Amino acid sequence: MMRAIGTLSRREMVRFFRQRHRVVGSLAQPLIFWLFLGSGFTASFRPPGLEGQSYLEYFYPGVLLMLMLFSSIFATITIIEDRQQGLLQEVLVAPVSPLAIVLGKVLGAMGVALLQCLVLLLAVPFLGLTPGPLGALLLLAGLLVTSLGFTALGFLIAWPMDSTAGFHAVMSVFLMPLWMLSGALFPIDSAPTWLWWVMTLNPVTHALTLIRLPFYLDPATLLARTDYLLAWLIALAWAGASLGLAMGRVRRVEEGG
Repeated sequence: MMRAIGTLSRREMVRFFRQRHRVVGSLAQPLIFWLFLGSGFTASFRPPGLEGQSYLEYFYPGVLLMLMLFSSIFATITIIEDRQQGLLQEVLVAPVSPLAIVLGKVLGAMGVALLQCLVLLLAVPFLGLTPGPLGALLLLAGLLVTSLGFTALGFLIAWPMDSTAGFHAVMSVFLMPLWMLSGALFPIDSAPTWLWWVMTLNPVTHALTLIRLPFYLDPATLLARTDYLLAWLIALAWAGASLGLAMGRVRRVEEGG
Protein backbone atom coordinates (compact mmCIF):
# COMPACT_ATOMS: atom_id res chain seq x y z
CA MET A 1 0.00 0.00 0.00
CA MET A 2 2.84 2.40 0.82
CA ARG A 3 4.32 1.84 -2.64
CA ALA A 4 0.98 2.67 -4.26
CA ILE A 5 0.59 5.82 -2.15
CA GLY A 6 4.14 6.93 -2.99
CA THR A 7 3.68 6.29 -6.71
CA LEU A 8 0.38 8.18 -6.96
CA SER A 9 1.57 11.14 -4.89
CA ARG A 10 4.87 11.38 -6.79
CA ARG A 11 2.96 11.32 -10.07
CA GLU A 12 0.86 14.29 -8.92
CA MET A 13 3.93 16.35 -8.10
CA VAL A 14 5.80 15.44 -11.30
CA ARG A 15 2.76 16.27 -13.43
CA PHE A 16 2.34 19.62 -11.66
CA PHE A 17 5.91 20.80 -12.23
CA ARG A 18 5.88 19.67 -15.86
CA GLN A 19 2.89 21.94 -16.55
CA ARG A 20 4.48 25.39 -16.35
CA HIS A 21 1.25 27.25 -17.01
CA ARG A 22 -0.27 25.51 -13.99
CA VAL A 23 2.70 26.44 -11.78
CA VAL A 24 2.52 30.09 -12.85
CA GLY A 25 -1.27 30.31 -12.65
CA SER A 26 -1.65 28.77 -9.20
CA LEU A 27 1.00 31.12 -7.76
CA ALA A 28 0.20 34.26 -9.75
CA GLN A 29 -3.51 34.55 -8.94
CA PRO A 30 -3.14 34.66 -5.12
CA LEU A 31 -0.18 37.05 -5.45
CA ILE A 32 -2.16 39.39 -7.70
CA PHE A 33 -5.10 39.33 -5.28
CA TRP A 34 -2.79 40.05 -2.37
CA LEU A 35 -0.80 42.88 -3.95
CA PHE A 36 -3.68 44.72 -5.62
CA LEU A 37 -6.38 44.26 -2.97
CA GLY A 38 -3.87 44.73 -0.17
CA SER A 39 -2.54 47.96 -1.64
CA GLY A 40 -5.98 49.28 -2.56
CA PHE A 41 -7.72 48.69 0.78
CA THR A 42 -4.89 49.65 3.14
CA ALA A 43 -5.89 53.31 3.24
CA SER A 44 -9.47 52.53 4.33
CA PHE A 45 -8.71 49.50 6.56
CA ARG A 46 -9.42 50.68 10.12
CA PRO A 47 -11.26 47.90 12.00
CA PRO A 48 -11.39 48.13 15.83
CA GLY A 49 -8.52 46.32 17.50
CA LEU A 50 -6.36 46.20 14.37
CA GLU A 51 -5.10 49.78 14.35
CA GLY A 52 -1.71 50.13 12.73
CA GLN A 53 -2.07 46.92 10.72
CA SER A 54 -2.05 47.32 6.95
CA TYR A 55 -4.47 45.40 4.79
CA LEU A 56 -1.47 43.76 3.11
CA GLU A 57 -0.56 42.26 6.47
CA TYR A 58 -4.14 41.35 7.42
CA PHE A 59 -4.86 39.75 4.04
CA TYR A 60 -1.64 37.70 3.98
CA PRO A 61 -2.93 34.63 5.92
CA GLY A 62 -6.03 34.70 3.71
CA VAL A 63 -3.80 34.53 0.64
CA LEU A 64 -2.08 31.45 2.05
CA LEU A 65 -5.55 29.97 2.50
CA MET A 66 -6.44 30.94 -1.08
CA LEU A 67 -3.32 29.17 -2.30
CA MET A 68 -4.54 26.01 -0.58
CA LEU A 69 -7.93 26.43 -2.24
CA PHE A 70 -6.57 26.80 -5.77
CA SER A 71 -4.05 24.00 -5.25
CA SER A 72 -6.87 21.66 -4.25
CA ILE A 73 -8.91 22.65 -7.33
CA PHE A 74 -6.03 22.14 -9.75
CA ALA A 75 -4.85 18.95 -8.05
CA THR A 76 -8.17 17.14 -7.79
CA ILE A 77 -9.25 18.03 -11.32
CA THR A 78 -6.63 15.47 -12.42
CA ILE A 79 -9.04 12.77 -11.16
CA ILE A 80 -11.37 13.64 -14.04
CA GLU A 81 -8.46 13.72 -16.50
CA ASP A 82 -7.22 10.33 -15.25
CA ARG A 83 -10.70 8.86 -15.78
CA GLN A 84 -10.86 10.21 -19.33
CA GLN A 85 -7.41 8.77 -20.11
CA GLY A 86 -8.26 5.36 -18.63
CA LEU A 87 -5.67 5.52 -15.85
CA LEU A 88 -8.25 5.64 -13.08
CA GLN A 89 -9.94 2.48 -14.33
CA GLU A 90 -6.57 0.68 -14.26
CA VAL A 91 -5.92 1.81 -10.70
CA LEU A 92 -9.38 0.66 -9.58
CA VAL A 93 -8.90 -2.88 -10.91
CA ALA A 94 -5.39 -3.14 -9.42
CA PRO A 95 -4.96 -4.78 -5.99
CA VAL A 96 -4.85 -1.39 -4.28
CA SER A 97 -6.99 -0.35 -1.31
CA PRO A 98 -9.27 2.72 -1.44
CA LEU A 99 -7.09 4.23 1.30
CA ALA A 100 -4.04 4.07 -0.99
CA ILE A 101 -5.88 5.69 -3.90
CA VAL A 102 -7.26 8.55 -1.83
CA LEU A 103 -4.07 9.15 0.16
CA GLY A 104 -1.89 8.99 -2.96
CA LYS A 105 -3.88 11.71 -4.71
CA VAL A 106 -4.40 13.80 -1.58
CA LEU A 107 -0.79 13.66 -0.34
CA GLY A 108 0.52 14.55 -3.79
CA ALA A 109 -1.77 17.58 -3.90
CA MET A 110 -0.77 18.56 -0.36
CA GLY A 111 2.90 18.41 -1.32
CA VAL A 112 2.30 20.72 -4.27
CA ALA A 113 0.31 23.18 -2.11
CA LEU A 114 2.91 23.28 0.66
CA LEU A 115 5.76 23.91 -1.77
CA GLN A 116 3.84 26.87 -3.17
CA CYS A 117 3.16 28.15 0.35
CA LEU A 118 6.89 28.03 1.12
CA VAL A 119 7.44 30.40 -1.81
CA LEU A 120 4.80 32.79 -0.50
CA LEU A 121 6.23 32.58 3.02
CA LEU A 122 9.34 34.35 1.75
CA ALA A 123 7.33 37.58 2.13
CA VAL A 124 7.02 37.12 5.93
CA PRO A 125 10.11 39.19 6.90
CA PHE A 126 8.96 42.12 4.75
CA LEU A 127 5.66 42.24 6.65
CA GLY A 128 7.35 42.26 10.02
CA LEU A 129 5.87 38.90 10.97
CA THR A 130 8.41 36.80 12.84
CA PRO A 131 6.98 33.61 14.37
CA GLY A 132 9.54 31.70 16.43
CA PRO A 133 10.57 28.09 15.74
CA LEU A 134 7.63 26.61 17.67
CA GLY A 135 5.27 29.13 16.13
CA ALA A 136 6.55 28.16 12.69
CA LEU A 137 5.84 24.50 13.49
CA LEU A 138 2.29 25.35 14.57
CA LEU A 139 1.86 27.38 11.36
CA LEU A 140 3.12 24.44 9.29
CA ALA A 141 0.74 22.09 11.10
CA GLY A 142 -2.14 24.49 10.39
CA LEU A 143 -1.20 24.61 6.72
CA LEU A 144 -1.07 20.80 6.60
CA VAL A 145 -4.53 20.23 8.07
CA THR A 146 -6.00 23.03 5.92
CA SER A 147 -4.49 21.51 2.80
CA LEU A 148 -5.82 18.08 3.79
CA GLY A 149 -9.32 19.48 4.30
CA PHE A 150 -9.47 21.31 0.98
CA THR A 151 -7.89 18.49 -1.03
CA ALA A 152 -9.99 15.70 0.47
CA LEU A 153 -13.13 17.77 -0.13
CA GLY A 154 -12.01 18.45 -3.71
CA PHE A 155 -11.43 14.71 -4.20
CA LEU A 156 -14.90 13.96 -2.89
CA ILE A 157 -16.48 16.43 -5.33
CA ALA A 158 -14.34 15.44 -8.33
CA TRP A 159 -14.71 11.66 -7.98
CA PRO A 160 -18.23 11.26 -9.50
CA MET A 161 -17.72 13.94 -12.19
CA ASP A 162 -16.75 13.41 -15.82
CA SER A 163 -16.57 17.07 -16.94
CA THR A 164 -13.76 19.44 -16.02
CA ALA A 165 -15.99 22.41 -16.85
CA GLY A 166 -18.66 21.18 -14.46
CA PHE A 167 -16.05 20.61 -11.78
CA HIS A 168 -14.71 24.17 -12.11
CA ALA A 169 -18.26 25.52 -11.83
CA VAL A 170 -19.06 23.53 -8.69
CA MET A 171 -15.76 24.38 -7.03
CA SER A 172 -16.14 28.08 -7.81
CA VAL A 173 -19.70 28.22 -6.47
CA PHE A 174 -18.95 26.04 -3.44
CA LEU A 175 -15.36 26.60 -2.30
CA MET A 176 -14.87 30.27 -3.18
CA PRO A 177 -17.71 31.42 -0.86
CA LEU A 178 -16.22 29.26 1.91
CA TRP A 179 -12.95 31.17 1.50
CA MET A 180 -14.60 34.59 1.17
CA LEU A 181 -16.64 34.00 4.36
CA SER A 182 -13.68 32.76 6.39
CA GLY A 183 -12.42 36.15 7.56
CA ALA A 184 -9.80 36.25 4.83
CA LEU A 185 -11.20 39.45 3.30
CA PHE A 186 -12.59 41.21 6.39
CA PRO A 187 -12.61 40.58 10.15
CA ILE A 188 -15.44 38.43 11.43
CA ASP A 189 -16.11 40.82 14.33
CA SER A 190 -17.05 43.63 11.92
CA ALA A 191 -19.68 41.51 10.12
CA PRO A 192 -23.46 41.85 10.72
CA THR A 193 -24.92 39.40 13.22
CA TRP A 194 -26.42 37.03 10.61
CA LEU A 195 -23.16 36.98 8.65
CA TRP A 196 -21.16 36.47 11.85
CA TRP A 197 -23.09 33.25 12.46
CA VAL A 198 -22.51 32.07 8.88
CA MET A 199 -18.78 32.75 9.21
CA THR A 200 -18.58 31.10 12.63
CA LEU A 201 -20.22 27.91 11.29
CA ASN A 202 -17.86 27.88 8.30
CA PRO A 203 -15.05 25.34 8.95
CA VAL A 204 -12.68 27.33 6.74
CA THR A 205 -12.94 30.21 9.24
CA HIS A 206 -11.34 27.99 11.85
CA ALA A 207 -8.71 26.79 9.40
CA LEU A 208 -7.75 30.44 8.86
CA THR A 209 -7.41 30.86 12.63
CA LEU A 210 -4.78 28.09 12.62
CA ILE A 211 -2.83 30.01 9.99
CA ARG A 212 -3.26 33.57 11.30
CA LEU A 213 -2.65 33.32 15.05
CA PRO A 214 0.86 31.74 14.99
CA PHE A 215 2.12 34.93 13.31
CA TYR A 216 1.16 37.02 16.35
CA LEU A 217 1.08 34.86 19.49
CA ASP A 218 3.68 32.64 21.14
CA PRO A 219 2.94 28.89 21.36
CA ALA A 220 2.24 28.94 25.11
CA THR A 221 -0.43 31.63 24.67
CA LEU A 222 -1.88 29.88 21.63
CA LEU A 223 -2.27 26.52 23.35
CA ALA A 224 -4.08 28.21 26.23
CA ARG A 225 -6.67 29.90 23.98
CA THR A 226 -10.05 28.22 23.70
CA ASP A 227 -10.69 29.60 20.20
CA TYR A 228 -7.40 28.20 18.90
CA LEU A 229 -8.02 24.74 20.37
CA LEU A 230 -11.59 24.79 19.04
CA ALA A 231 -10.22 25.72 15.60
CA TRP A 232 -7.97 22.65 15.71
CA LEU A 233 -10.89 20.42 16.68
CA ILE A 234 -13.13 21.72 13.87
CA ALA A 235 -10.40 21.71 11.21
CA LEU A 236 -9.39 18.15 12.06
CA ALA A 237 -13.02 17.00 12.07
CA TRP A 238 -13.58 18.65 8.67
CA ALA A 239 -10.45 17.08 7.17
CA GLY A 240 -11.15 13.67 8.70
CA ALA A 241 -14.79 13.61 7.59
CA SER A 242 -13.86 14.62 4.02
CA LEU A 243 -11.13 11.98 3.88
CA GLY A 244 -13.42 9.28 5.25
CA LEU A 245 -16.23 10.13 2.82
CA ALA A 246 -13.75 10.12 -0.09
CA MET A 247 -12.52 6.63 0.86
CA GLY A 248 -16.10 5.42 1.21
CA ARG A 249 -16.96 6.69 -2.27
CA VAL A 250 -13.95 4.94 -3.82
CA ARG A 251 -14.83 1.72 -1.99
CA ARG A 252 -18.37 1.77 -3.36
CA VAL A 253 -17.03 2.08 -6.92
CA GLU A 254 -14.62 -0.82 -6.38
CA GLU A 255 -17.49 -2.94 -5.08
CA GLY A 256 -19.59 -2.04 -8.11
CA GLY A 257 -21.93 0.34 -6.26
